Amino acid sequence: MKSQDTFAVLLACLFTAPAWAQDLPAFVGGEVPNLVDTYKGLHAHPELSHHEEHTSALLASELRKAGYTVTERIGKYPDGTQAYGLVAILENGPGPRLLIRADMDALPVIEETGVSYASQVKTKNASGQEVGVMHACGHDIHVSTMIGTARALAALKKQWHGTVMLVGQPSEETSDGAKAMLADRLYERFGTPDLAIALHDTNFRAAGTVSIASGAMMASLSSIDVTLRGVGGHGARPQEVKDPIVMAGEFIVQLQTIVSRQENPRDPTVVTVGDIHGGTKRNIIPDEVKLELTARAFSEPARQIILDGIRRTAQGVALSAGVPADRAPIVDVNENEATPVMYNDPALAKRVQAALTKSLGKQNVFDEDPIMASEDFGVFGLEGHKIPAVLMWLGAMEPARFAAAQAAGKQLPGLHTNHFQPDPEPTLRTGVTAMTSVAISLLQH
Repeated sequence: MKSQDTFAVLLACLFTAPAWAQDLPAFVGGEVPNLVDTYKGLHAHPELSHHEEHTSALLASELRKAGYTVTERIGKYPDGTQAYGLVAILENGPGPRLLIRADMDALPVIEETGVSYASQVKTKNASGQEVGVMHACGHDIHVSTMIGTARALAALKKQWHGTVMLVGQPSEETSDGAKAMLADRLYERFGTPDLAIALHDTNFRAAGTVSIASGAMMASLSSIDVTLRGVGGHGARPQEVKDPIVMAGEFIVQLQTIVSRQENPRDPTVVTVGDIHGGTKRNIIPDEVKLELTARAFSEPARQIILDGIRRTAQGVALSAGVPADRAPIVDVNENEATPVMYNDPALAKRVQAALTKSLGKQNVFDEDPIMASEDFGVFGLEGHKIPAVLMWLGAMEPARFAAAQAAGKQLPGLHTNHFQPDPEPTLRTGVTAMTSVAISLLQH
């Protein structure tokens, strides 16, 4: 190539590259040390769903410092209690209204990462048992990323126009936080967004990378409580009882046939028993056993097959055990802990991926397959996907460890495990760069 041709190419690049693409890396680089400190503080002091008091207060304070108008305590749960949701608004002339979500709650997990800022928080569950509390799903990464993104968008206001609507969402882990905020007239009070975006960290990508799926990307969630009722008695006289513990064992085994024999194998589904309680002493056969189930599906017909199958299986096990009619099983579908399929609007996903490629480089942006996990961010898109929404995956694993694990055919500890360990600096740097660049690109027209 001739020297004058090279100069022409460089000149063209200079004039076509948006100004924010040059300013953003420098700004983010200056913010990262502070954001890492914020992340470590959040990680050391996690709060469970419905209890995000201090996390939301910290986020609100930081967003006010960045110049946003912040409203706290948004969200009403079905029992009438007020949630710790918040909304921060930054108006910058006419243009689109963009919702950006970060969830704030942690999980009842005892942390075993060994990091210096590991959580030491403990609490008691509904049964009075002591449990640990840990950001085992990385919502501390999400909150810290939102703070950095808020600062960047405020600093780069000349590069976009419209309204940024930051949402600090409570209770994602119990799947009722987004619903609670909508029930508190979120859009009537703060305006209905034109678009909505969010990110979620992950162990299946290295820090410094992002990935995105188009269309249905996460399954729906159904939460089911099953109580198998029997007739209790002495452990030495089983002939006089109807043993619900034996029934529970049969029930769990038979559940597996819902997916393997009742569902269409081309329509993915999952049924999992995550919690089971029954009995008080080794020589007492109890009156009942309680089980908590989670079910995932990508279609409404598949979801209904699961729910009908659970009911039939419970009834069938009780019938075969000779349980009297007045002790029939109780199957309760908890609609408060339910989410629809997370659907990434294809047109918006294409725009988001283009912005990510520009800001991070094509080599750091991946296509992603759908997964069976669930997420209530899609609730903000309203029924029928009225508001186009996209959730992107943020790689969070230390790159060298991630590469070594891949070479060995292994996977690093993932979400909802006591060893989930994001690499803060590159994860936050990439998260803020990704979210800010996408937001600016969407706030152009």
